[in-house]
Amino acid sequence: MSAQVLALPPVAGSTIGALVASGAHSLQTAGVSFGHGTTNAQDEAAWLVLWRLGLPLDTPLDGNEPNAVQHQPVTAEQQALVAALFAERIRSRKPAAYLTQEAWLQGVPFYIDERAIVPRSFIAELIANGGFDDWLGEQTHAVLDLCTGNGSLAILAAMAWPDIAVTGADISPDALAVAQINVHRHGLQERISLQLSDGLAQLPGPWDLILCNPPYVNSDSMARLPKEYQAEPVLALAGGEDGMDFIRQLLRDAPSHMTENAVLVLEIGNERAFFEAAFPQLPVFWLETSAGEDQVLLLTRQALSNL
Repeated sequence: MSAQVLALPPVAGSTIGALVASGAHSLQTAGVSFGHGTTNAQDEAAWLVLWRLGLPLDTPLDGNEPNAVQHQPVTAEQQALVAALFAERIRSRKPAAYLTQEAWLQGVPFYIDERAIVPRSFIAELIANGGFDDWLGEQTHAVLDLCTGNGSLAILAAMAWPDIAVTGADISPDALAVAQINVHRHGLQERISLQLSDGLAQLPGPWDLILCNPPYVNSDSMARLPKEYQAEPVLALAGGEDGMDFIRQLLRDAPSHMTENAVLVLEIGNERAFFEAAFPQLPVFWLETSAGEDQVLLLTRQALSNL
């Protein structure tokens, strides 16, 4: 079935609510994949419709809520614009975040394009809810966001802890260019520096806290990724046969780049089994997120020094 058939037709007398409902049906029928800011067709349709119409993404749609826009009429021109956006989403299979050039983490907007992975790290939750604050203290001054991508975690860290200095580092000059846009967008250029580095090679530190959402997808999973994920930079996703290539080097290098009481907060997604097979004797602290207790872990410098 073609994208033109699945896209929203400009129906006379349509409303915002009708566009969202029709768009959700089109996305679901087309079999697109989610996971880049939304998890289902309804939420993604609402995002695309509101964005295309220039409305805030937190605009209520439910007719029972104050200021809801569910029954607000749309013009034929607006319907055509929305239809074109849904057609592009279905045809290209690009994540909606690339089409809108905006992604949100913890209620904070970030610029994004194809030069960097769409931000979606569970570390963002932990920064916001203090999920590893017990390991921090007055000694925490220098924070590194390794594999920073579009800079979102570095920015959230700077917002959460106003007394720290943050460095965002990445091996990709393209990703750092996107991160620079976001650092300036949020007025944090005095507190966040960006550094090109292959792992920790150009980052001697020493660091009091290292945040890292690295490439960790194993080769079998990479081969099965939906097209939406294939639209992202491979460099930001692929972690080798077991997903642990980057992580092995990182854990070897980290102790000499950390202060005595420093910790490393590491996201590994769905690769816990591979992580534990690669580091069977390594004591770790698993941190609870909305996805459970096996997505993000914390390592102390002392533990890493015994590897």
